[in-house]
Amino acid sequence: MPRRYVREFQAGERVEDQVFLISSKDLRQTSNGALYIHVVLADRTGQILGRVWQATEAMYGTMPEGGFLRIKGRTESYKGNLQLIVEAIRPVDAATVDLADFLPRTEHDVEAMWERVKNILREIKDPAIRALIKQFVLDEKLSECFKNAPAATQMHHAYIGGLLEHTLGLLELAKLVVPHYPKLSMDLMLAGLFLHDIGKTAELCFDTSFKYTDQGQLVGHVVQAAIWIDQKAELAAKELGQPFPHEIKWSLQHIVLSHHGTYEFGSPRLPATPEAIAIHHLDNLDAKLHMYFREIANDPDAASSWTQYQRSLETKIYKKDVMGIRK
Repeated sequence: MPRRYVREFQAGERVEDQVFLISSKDLRQTSNGALYIHVVLADRTGQILGRVWQATEAMYGTMPEGGFLRIKGRTESYKGNLQLIVEAIRPVDAATVDLADFLPRTEHDVEAMWERVKNILREIKDPAIRALIKQFVLDEKLSECFKNAPAATQMHHAYIGGLLEHTLGLLELAKLVVPHYPKLSMDLMLAGLFLHDIGKTAELCFDTSFKYTDQGQLVGHVVQAAIWIDQKAELAAKELGQPFPHEIKWSLQHIVLSHHGTYEFGSPRLPATPEAIAIHHLDNLDAKLHMYFREIANDPDAASSWTQYQRSLETKIYKKDVMGIRK
């Protein structure tokens, strides 16, 4: 049968002999003590929650997390969300699948985006910040990973090249916004936006699926980026022939450490400089708008004016383009 993608599924249809990537799995109990499997299945167009009733520990053990399953089942609507009731499963050798069917990719040219990022960073005037950013850009292993990494496993820009696309969008946004606030440092803004998520190159892996590395789980991208700034500042100091300015380094580390905005969302520090609060809000704006547009585009019910409830956004989204500009 020709492959159908998650985005195409409707409630009440059969799914026959389709291969999915296992994004996550969990063995759970019903209220009466029976075992069932809660599994998130994915392809390049999105994810769907799967449930395997009357499951066993042996069945659970055959499901390779981060691997692939061939599935038979049926779709249904549950509390306004689509889910897949799995009736039969069979593990699939990863070597036999086309990863392009399962790992979403940016629609933009990666090399063109990377060149644009570098051109914007060349506008930084402060010699110390320029020398620091140079150490990151010339790190070939880091740069190659930066060009291909997703910005997240699920939330926003969760696809190959997503981190680069998100970062470039923020740099372009800064060039529009910062001139309106002349007391903001454009140099700190550009450098801070480039560095704010760079730790995700170590936090996330994206070979057969998007997941957290051990380093990502133990350290996290926020702290990792702050560590790298300290290390790269030492290298920049050698190039400059003088100590790297401590307050500039601390300001950039603070931007990274505070860009999530609140302790609740993982910020070790709250934004305490104008540049830090500006970067937090620009980052949040780009991420949230991306999520809204994605859910509108991917909603399976074309007849409805509303998307399904989005738990991460705590709302349904009104899909109608009342001004006729989102073609």
